[in-house]
Amino acid sequence: MTQIAAAHAVSTAAPADFFAVWADMAAWPEWNADTEWVRLDGPFAEGATGTLKPKGGPKVAFVVEKLTDEEFVDVSRLVGARLIFAHRVVRTAAGTEVTVTISMTGPLRRLWSALMGGGLADSVHRDLAALVETAEARRAVPGTR
Repeated sequence: MTQIAAAHAVSTAAPADFFAVWADMAAWPEWNADTEWVRLDGPFAEGATGTLKPKGGPKVAFVVEKLTDEEFVDVSRLVGARLIFAHRVVRTAAGTEVTVTISMTGPLRRLWSALMGGGLADSVHRDLAALVETAEARRAVPGTR
């Protein structure tokens, strides 16, 4: 496995607020600047599939590989590699700790990392900050919990 990037933040929003934002995949472009659109085939659940269109790139199929009370992992299959986005939220005394880790596996992971890893590494902190802002704003709106 090759780790491409990781980002960490602490938020006043509850873990459920983050999962609500992640579950609303059609709204991902509002906080994920590199995403043109996302479509989920059915409910946000482990095993669900969907399609994501990065800005300037081809459509990519993905699967929600893991979904627990603390973790959401989505995996996109590339030729010869798997691109893994692991999202983790944990409630602590300091607030909700949010971590996003991007990694790749597979025989062509080094090639794919060289092609797209720099862009992912550049955007992970910006996108996490926007995610935190979105989750905190959601918490502030009555009836969105």
